[in-house]
Amino acid sequence: MRITPIAFFVPLLAVCLSAGTPAAEPAELLYRADFSQALAEDWVVEQQPGGTVTLDHGTLLIADQAGCTVWLKQAFDAPVIIKFKVEIEGRGRVSDLNCFWMASDPTHPDDLFYAGHPRTGKFGSYDNLRLYYVGYGGNANTTTRFRRYDGTGARPLVPSHDLSAPSFMLKGDHVYDIELIAAAGRAQFIRDGEMIFDFADPAPLTRGWFGFRTVLSRYRVHSLEVWRARVVD
Repeated sequence: MRITPIAFFVPLLAVCLSAGTPAAEPAELLYRADFSQALAEDWVVEQQPGGTVTLDHGTLLIADQAGCTVWLKQAFDAPVIIKFKVEIEGRGRVSDLNCFWMASDPTHPDDLFYAGHPRTGKFGSYDNLRLYYVGYGGNANTTTRFRRYDGTGARPLVPSHDLSAPSFMLKGDHVYDIELIAAAGRAQFIRDGEMIFDFADPAPLTRGWFGFRTVLSRYRVHSLEVWRARVVD
């Protein structure tokens, strides 16, 4: 399906409902990760020199030095729920359990992986995408942030999307249950059953790719499922 690029502006003060309820519930399983097959079957790795991405005892292990994104090759349409179990290993730097979802490139909306794309694993090389992003326990485990990239290089951040309380920081070796929702005009991030971000988007991102993101950490993914969602009334 061809997606026509749409130019829009998202107000800096778009609504954030921090105590919301899930906008959708799982309806049909679309994808379940199999971390026993070849990595290149389902994943595209963009990583700075010095790091590795491997399949390790039924998990996906990102051992990073200078920045890495691991994309699922398949794009998905909203309403969608992405569920995964993930930990930052305590023997490394406990920081940056991050992710992108509903990502697309405005210049090539049908193909995130087009020949000659500028992405290298360095964080700044993603600025010109459209996407939802959460940096959980970023900046050496001092911030947890939600951003909506608009495809222009702008990454607006409002105070309600910039958390620093200890309850929103990472614990090393804890396996987190994460749910990402794109449905009913909302982008939601749920951690261990608790709604952390609930963003009402005036121009929702309705189709795109998902990627795990980190820097200088050991990021281990235990499972991943993607579900077609049913919007909750």
